[in-house]
Amino acid sequence: MANAPGPEIREKFQAALALSRVELHKNPEKEPYKSKYGARALLEEVRALLGPAPEDEDEPAADDGPGDQALGAGEPREAEGPGAQRVLRLAVVEFHLGVNHIDTEELSAGEEHLVRCLSLLRPYRLSLGCVSLYIQAQNNLGILWSEREEIETARTYLESSEALYSQYMKEIGSPPLDPTEHFLPEEEKLTEQERSKRFEKVYTHNLYYLAQVYQHMEMFEKAAHYCHSTLKRQLEHNAYHPMEWAINAATLSQFYINKLCFMEARHCLSAANVIFGQIGKIPATEDTPEVEGDVPELYHQRKGEIARCWIKYCLTLMQNAQLSMQDNIGELDLDKQSELRALRKKELDEEESVRKRAVQFGTGELCDAISAVEEKVRYLRPLDFEEARELFLLGQHYVCEAKEFFQIDGYVTDHIEVVQDHSALFKVLSFFEADMERRCKMHKRRIAMLEPLTVDLNPQYYLLVSRQIQFEIAHAYYDMMDLKVAIADKLRDPDSHIVKKINSLNKSALKYYQLFLDSLRDPNKVFPEHIGEDVLRPAMLAKFRVARLYGKIITADPKKELENLATSLEHYKFIVDYCETHPEAAQEIEVELELSKEMVSLLPTKMERFRAKMALT
Repeated sequence: MANAPGPEIREKFQAALALSRVELHKNPEKEPYKSKYGARALLEEVRALLGPAPEDEDEPAADDGPGDQALGAGEPREAEGPGAQRVLRLAVVEFHLGVNHIDTEELSAGEEHLVRCLSLLRPYRLSLGCVSLYIQAQNNLGILWSEREEIETARTYLESSEALYSQYMKEIGSPPLDPTEHFLPEEEKLTEQERSKRFEKVYTHNLYYLAQVYQHMEMFEKAAHYCHSTLKRQLEHNAYHPMEWAINAATLSQFYINKLCFMEARHCLSAANVIFGQIGKIPATEDTPEVEGDVPELYHQRKGEIARCWIKYCLTLMQNAQLSMQDNIGELDLDKQSELRALRKKELDEEESVRKRAVQFGTGELCDAISAVEEKVRYLRPLDFEEARELFLLGQHYVCEAKEFFQIDGYVTDHIEVVQDHSALFKVLSFFEADMERRCKMHKRRIAMLEPLTVDLNPQYYLLVSRQIQFEIAHAYYDMMDLKVAIADKLRDPDSHIVKKINSLNKSALKYYQLFLDSLRDPNKVFPEHIGEDVLRPAMLAKFRVARLYGKIITADPKKELENLATSLEHYKFIVDYCETHPEAAQEIEVELELSKEMVSLLPTKMERFRAKMALT
């Protein structure tokens, strides 16, 4: 690497880099790109001093697409001799001009410079002096095409970078030169350690961009794999923003939660907690330039977002346990519970030994800190009330943490979602509770937190959310009524207080189901002939439960009872008639439809007998 550039070239290049690093807000308000344009002018002067690029290269033209830049296109060779060194320096300048134009939102010009950079480097792409620059140019083209929403093109560039890194590490392996070194005298060249650090950072960026591209392409498995690799490498090379790293790890946990991989999800969330705790405690570096804790609103928002990921973890794990152990009417099946207990040891043996090694973040003290958080949280499905309560309390802790930031004033939708999750935690906990009175109290807590939201919300602006809350409150009252009926059935002679309570709960459930159904009406208060697909199942369920509720009203007035039976029949008949004219609806409520047909058949006979009895008296 003799033939160092002259002092004038070196000085202009270093000055251009310094101007490129100036943050936009430090420029005059009316000239936000002043420093960028200054850097561009210097880079163009450097290019002129280096002289024109050779025009007799026996390689593809500069406007070839990414498919022509595959690794097999021509045999790579070392960049030796003054001519090759000049080409490399021209490529470095083209790269920086490309990034410069992209930074000033001149994407087409930026693309031209980056493609020219690749064209100049192609014969030497696998050499010590070129590989890092080649990968960086392809990474930037990948980002550029991704921003244009040309995702396949972006993917091609980024996968080419990944393949080139792998090939270089396999065939050569020694730390390559950083692009800036082509403009440094020999005595200022970087150490092997610093070269390695910079090259690995380039590759980490490549994996990070690939993760985003795969996510955009809905290749979620692959996106999660690359996201995990990126996070792991950032820790290994100590190159991360604690806040950004923590939120990315927490987001990755949601992928694992959806896949029901709770050990992996727990690990991501535990790591997120530990790394988030580093904010303001670790010294600033090139990769963590500002103290993130100095932005209090962003700090509290990210803390709230991580808390919401923990809530989903607790809730989904409990709900998965419920699905595994419930019978056909949604109650605890003791046989299924026993089977899952027998499987637990096998799950522990397999998962602890195999899966834990696959997802581990960090080493040494960091690994120990993450493990300390993990050990306090279960990842196996809870099989009884005590185990479920443990998860419930953890989820409730994070509900309080999330609500500190996501308050009703300013974050209406987020606040409501957190409250709905809190309600869902109580609902699923009630499944594990054997005592019916305590189950009633859990549903009462749900109603107490949901009903105030109906006062705060304007249905005109929050129609979908209003419907969700109305339906959920109705269902909570419905469940409470069923529990009170079950309690009364166990008593020889239920007193008037219990009867009054059952009717009160019935009335409240009817009120909220009716509010939900009324929200489906048009401005003229007419119920739709065709119910939208998004509300079809809840609408049919509401109709079914209204029918059942009218049949459950306890009254000593025969005339009133007959009216209730007639209203009940009317709603059952609506379900049957609607499903006959809309066959797609039948698939949404198969069980309820069969019961509705049965009631449409039985109720008229029951009502006739009732009328005959009334006539006799």
